[in-house]
Amino acid sequence: MNSPMTVLVTGGAGYVGSHCVAELLDRGAKVIVLDNLRQGHRAAVPAEAAFVEADLADTDALKRVFAEWRFDAVFHFAALSLVGESMRDPHLYLHGNTVNSLNLIRATVEAGVRKMVFSSTANLFGTPERLPIDEDTAIDPGSPYGESKFFIERALHWADRCHGLRSACLRYFNAAGAHPNGLLGEDHHPETHLIPLVLDAAAGKRSHIEIFGDDYPTPDGTCVRDYIHVCDLADAHLRVLDALETRSVRYNLGNGTGYSVRQVIEAVERVTGLKVPVKVGPRRAGDPAVLIASSERIRTELGWNPRFPDLDSIIGGAWAWRSRNPNGYRGPATAQAAE
Repeated sequence: MNSPMTVLVTGGAGYVGSHCVAELLDRGAKVIVLDNLRQGHRAAVPAEAAFVEADLADTDALKRVFAEWRFDAVFHFAALSLVGESMRDPHLYLHGNTVNSLNLIRATVEAGVRKMVFSSTANLFGTPERLPIDEDTAIDPGSPYGESKFFIERALHWADRCHGLRSACLRYFNAAGAHPNGLLGEDHHPETHLIPLVLDAAAGKRSHIEIFGDDYPTPDGTCVRDYIHVCDLADAHLRVLDALETRSVRYNLGNGTGYSVRQVIEAVERVTGLKVPVKVGPRRAGDPAVLIASSERIRTELGWNPRFPDLDSIIGGAWAWRSRNPNGYRGPATAQAAE
């Protein structure tokens, strides 16, 4: 490109969003991050990126951002994202995620921007009838969180039909790992993802890790999931930009390999050299036995392939970041590393 691409990244202080920001900066883009910092971390935003603390519910703030910069593309990560919370308070997700995204879509269209990359979810598919989950799998969201993402995908469909806003909807789950630069990692409050929870149990920050059911129809009785490195997700988000020159796209993202809960625990013990205390509890309602995503379409059409497909390498990066930053982005180690 002749001049640097200018992009807006909503939710760019969050886990996947911050890794996408780093990837964009590495490729020479000018990046503006918009985040309300309810779930994100200011320390996760590199100094090279401009930062705006604002909420997508604030339409005046959105207008000011789009008036100040002329964007070539918008990357949309900002959302409430806890499945369990969405089951307890569905309106919060069905209304909040959807309306905030509609505000962003409208502002994007009115500003004349013609590309949006949307962080969707494999929770669109609930309990699928076949595996691996490809783009032709029937959509039947497994939670109000998943339903809100489907609403947004449909809104983007009509924004393309009516206004020419081309979009890429990327459906994935079980993002894991940390950036090789050592400055970015996973720091959720509360933490709900398996790998960081197991790492905390190994480090003694948790008394144990609970396995929710060990009587599933899988080789070791525990649930099987597909884990994808967060940097591979970031790469996919950038790779779709070229496709948006001509069409909107929908892609499922995964390694195509499933690992059980017990396999993850064993890998953590192998990588860290520490013992993980384990307790077995009852099943959680709504947990499918196996969820594995197919990414064959994006591999074939765009040449995307995971650079970090190995579970041990994914866990190794996550462990290195957590060891360096035991308090996450709130600790002094991170503040020194970011300088």
